[in-house]
Amino acid sequence: MTRLSVEMLAADAVEPITSAGHAQLGVAVLAGIAVIVLLITQFKLHAFLALTIGSLALGAVAGAPLDKVIVSFTTGLGSTVAGVGVLIALGAILGKLLADSGGADQIVDTILAKAGGRAMPWAMVLIASVIGLPLFFEVGIVLLIPVVLMVAKRGNYSLMRIGIPALAGLSVMHGLIPPHPGPLVAIDAVKANLGVTLALGVLVAIPTVIIAGPVFSRYAARWVDVPAPDRMIPARASEELEKRPGFGATLATMLLPVVLMLSKALVDIVVDDPAHKVQRVFDVIGSPLVALLAAVLVGMFTLGRAAGFTKDRLSTTVEKSLAPIAGILLIVGAGGGFKQTLIDCGVGQMILDISKDWSIPALLLAWLIAVAIRLATGSATVATISAAGLVAPLAADMSTAHTSLLVLAIGAGSLFFSHVNDAGFWLVKEYFDLSVGQTVKTWSVMETIISVVAGGLVLLLSLVI
Repeated sequence: MTRLSVEMLAADAVEPITSAGHAQLGVAVLAGIAVIVLLITQFKLHAFLALTIGSLALGAVAGAPLDKVIVSFTTGLGSTVAGVGVLIALGAILGKLLADSGGADQIVDTILAKAGGRAMPWAMVLIASVIGLPLFFEVGIVLLIPVVLMVAKRGNYSLMRIGIPALAGLSVMHGLIPPHPGPLVAIDAVKANLGVTLALGVLVAIPTVIIAGPVFSRYAARWVDVPAPDRMIPARASEELEKRPGFGATLATMLLPVVLMLSKALVDIVVDDPAHKVQRVFDVIGSPLVALLAAVLVGMFTLGRAAGFTKDRLSTTVEKSLAPIAGILLIVGAGGGFKQTLIDCGVGQMILDISKDWSIPALLLAWLIAVAIRLATGSATVATISAAGLVAPLAADMSTAHTSLLVLAIGAGSLFFSHVNDAGFWLVKEYFDLSVGQTVKTWSVMETIISVVAGGLVLLLSLVI
């Protein structure tokens, strides 16, 4: 959804594809979301298909012509993939380079060598947060599981004392910090400034990850005191390598896109002149596409070549990194199609009209909508995309900082109480060899703490900036 379309929608300059009243539109939204939830949870249908069918159901119940609903869905799908597809692909390549070269293992081993005893949970949250910057949540879990299990085993720690900080670091990065797909799509939907969102996201993420990670892990370890399962300790990527990248080079490569994007935000604030040469340069090098592309190209030398990769091995690594993200791209794209269908049916304007009579702040409303969709669908990404589409009109009159806070409020809500309809729930359960009840007491509670703490911090920041 473009900024122009938001402004026109807010000004009632665009006729929606249906003339349904607020009551019918409300029923249509519930019907569309219910279809998606039912198909994902009961029929185990892929989220891409569920979102596609849910979009058609939404339009049908709203009374919109189905040919126009199809146009809305495909337009939203195309614009979403165009906006974030390349970034997701570049992030996947960087993550694969990091994993296959042994760079992730190098960072882990270096930090663990300098930590011990009570400092270990803090070391784990630091490792997870750094590694989680360029990686998808599922990839981060696969990378960190061997480390978590080995540390717990060798140091005779409770698995939860080590595991919860690692999971918290990954989850916070996934929900709040671009270039992860959810935040990127929300930024695109509400037209937030990426650099400002990244800076505020880091500001919110630090206290959130401390509370949900090292602090909460003390209680989680008491509630669920289990040892590390021997059967789940897999081989590490670097064990088959003769050499691997250095710690400094690996860390610099991972942080390069973050530094470039933050630099652009800083220059925008200091220079504040779009025609100025310095600002124009940083607008280019600080754009997410160029920042991630630079990190990938640098990573081929600092990670790939440093690990002894040949040109053919580098090409194979890049090729293998792209195949697993096909499903993610389709889900994100279909989520964008669902979002556009919501907007074109007039749901965004309906929420704008109704919320004018409510005393609920826009940021809290965004958080609550994301929470509801997260609980229903189990997907943080689907919750982020759908909520961003619903509340996008609210951003039309917001300042740059508050638009970024709107993105963070959505991201925080999308992490609320992961349960049995979330793939991440089962991933954690199986890797840590927990029962369903133990997973709820640890993982689900941790996710809720992240959501509530981050949401609260976003509301507090909105009062002071």
